[in-house]
Amino acid sequence: MTAKVAAKEVAKPVGVLDKLSLYFPKKKVEEYAPIERLILKSEKDDRSINYLVVEAILQYLDKEE
Repeated sequence: MTAKVAAKEVAKPVGVLDKLSLYFPKKKVEEYAPIERLILKSEKDDRSINYLVVEAILQYLDKEE
């Protein structure tokens, strides 16, 4: 996590905890096979799928903020 995220206070909407479920639209699954690709990547890197997804989200947020 970057220092800029740690330095600012992030407000959580009521009811938001530390879990997130993802829904992949059927068309995206058929076109891009994200789940199978995540499985292969996690096995190759010896990391959990959750780790890969969390890292991807954090990198995206750092880039966009």
